[in-house]
Amino acid sequence: MKALIGTGVALVTPFTSNGQVDVTALEKLVNYQIDNGIEYLVVLGTTGEASVLNNEERKLVKDTVIHSNDGRLPLVLGLGGNNTAAVCEQLRTEDLAGFDAILSVSPYYSKPTQDGIYKHFEAVSEASPLPIILYNVPGRTSSNMMPTTIASLAVDFENIVAIKEAAGDIVQAMDIISSTPTEFHTISGDDMTALAVTLAGGSGVISVAGQGFPDAFSTMIRHGLAGESKQAHTLLYAMAPMIDMIFQQGNPAGIKSVLAARGIVENHLRLPLVPVDGALDDALSEFVRQFDQWHEA
Repeated sequence: MKALIGTGVALVTPFTSNGQVDVTALEKLVNYQIDNGIEYLVVLGTTGEASVLNNEERKLVKDTVIHSNDGRLPLVLGLGGNNTAAVCEQLRTEDLAGFDAILSVSPYYSKPTQDGIYKHFEAVSEASPLPIILYNVPGRTSSNMMPTTIASLAVDFENIVAIKEAAGDIVQAMDIISSTPTEFHTISGDDMTALAVTLAGGSGVISVAGQGFPDAFSTMIRHGLAGESKQAHTLLYAMAPMIDMIFQQGNPAGIKSVLAARGIVENHLRLPLVPVDGALDDALSEFVRQFDQWHEA
């Protein structure tokens, strides 16, 4: 799965003012990523507000991205949950044509033990016709998938090929990198520590912020993969204030503000999520303006 090296982005789902999926904006977003150096696209993850889409809307988003991408970049589909049987049934029955891998979150809310997490992904592995990227995000799931569990899954199941590690803990990420097979990909799921994970031997990032600054973010990660720390850190420190700001009032509210400032999407979310407040929206718009001037200089 060399396709998972570099920068992937967790695409937002754009909405119109009347709450419908904005197909035109989604097409524009996909092309913006491709035109600016992103290596792969992740569809219908948390950032894509997948939990508030019905089945018809999920299909519309998938079909739109597949058509817009037109085979240019690898595609990853978010498909996970805390009902193991339901996840496995979805894997067996959903049309996965056009996708190269599955991103499957560790079970949330129910707080399973490490043995429960292992057995969940054992079942997912047996059901999935595609390679699987594990997704560890303790801040959302309320449980942490430990490096020993990840290493066991990586060794025991051939189609578990990577992890999106979003604990924001560089020591834990290093433990995963050092304890998993060489061909297994440790992908940062935390934008602020993505470069550190990459320099430590990770495979890059699945980014939220990167879709608002795809050229700069993907260039930063490519520098990191090449061991070019100085060039990479110059970009990171320039983007760091933005990374902090876009998560201040939740995801994807912040990144949708950035993308609206760029004229790519309208700034609409579905309840219970709401747009960032006016002060943060103005600050993000001003950051976009100033960063573009600096980056183009």
